[in-house]
Amino acid sequence: MSPRRYLAALGVAAIMGFALVWAWIAAMPMAYLDPEYPAWRAKLELLRRCDLGDVLVVGDSRAAVDVMPALLPVRATNLAVGGGEAIEAYAALSRALACPVPPRRVVISVDAAHFTQPDLFWERSVRFGFLGVADLGELGQIARQTGDASFAAPQLSDGLPAALRARLYAWRFPPLFFNSLMRGGVGLRWWRNRETYAAVLEARGQYFFGKDAGSSTVAVEGHMRAFRPLPVLDRYFDRMLALLAARGIQADFIAMPMNRTTREAVRPAVRDSFSRYLAGYAERYPGFHVLGPVMPDWPDRYFGDAFSHLNPPGAARLSAGFGRCLRARLAGNAAIDCVTGDLVD
Repeated sequence: MSPRRYLAALGVAAIMGFALVWAWIAAMPMAYLDPEYPAWRAKLELLRRCDLGDVLVVGDSRAAVDVMPALLPVRATNLAVGGGEAIEAYAALSRALACPVPPRRVVISVDAAHFTQPDLFWERSVRFGFLGVADLGELGQIARQTGDASFAAPQLSDGLPAALRARLYAWRFPPLFFNSLMRGGVGLRWWRNRETYAAVLEARGQYFFGKDAGSSTVAVEGHMRAFRPLPVLDRYFDRMLALLAARGIQADFIAMPMNRTTREAVRPAVRDSFSRYLAGYAERYPGFHVLGPVMPDWPDRYFGDAFSHLNPPGAARLSAGFGRCLRARLAGNAAIDCVTGDLVD
């Protein structure tokens, strides 16, 4: 074989190999993506089916863990996601309200830190397909309007423009997924991810992170020096409440508990600023209610990891109490503490 023909054959083989890898990456994300991916995929499937029920929960990972729809007195769906902020909550809510039968009530739960800094936006929300190219275009417009470029690139940026990165993620361009492919053993995560997907579907969106029998680690709120919402996140939070108000849907903000060790480390100015911020929105939107303290705490034994996610006994306790609260809210009775479910004196 001549050198020219050899190089041509080598080039064709390389292109075919790349194409095969690309086809695998595009068609089989459950086989190699991170263990949290199937939980996001299950939430997207619930949205696709418009299988939402009467109550919709949106927010961050604490809400994703702590609120168990199976223990609630009405049909509910938990669309909160790890690292979720007002951007993800708005995206989920806007799709849910496009369903033939939208939820009757929305529960919002986002901790203070998720108003003040980006978290896993590119690494999870965009990479996992929870947000698409259109969502990113809308975000770009709001970023220009507010002058806030906080979400323009991942935390460890490689220089790719945001618009291009969004499209490459949507196309599952192989170089952006090689790391997961290698770490996932090409296809070794398939069986476990399928089990997780089925379990999260069955649990109507709820899933766990840590399951330790207690944690005394100081979570992010204990390290915050001030509460200063990012302009982009503030704009999305306002848009979400405006959308709910326009549809006449009641919304409750319920803060998930943090462990007591974290609560003792929180600066009073941070707590007070967060409380005033939410109170301002409650005054602006009569259908939006802030229920209970904005930084409640529970004994450390109820937490399963260093991020103040409840462990299974803690989540069961909160969900049972929240169920009593929800029943009272739907009946027009507000005399229930929505974090403990106990009667308010």
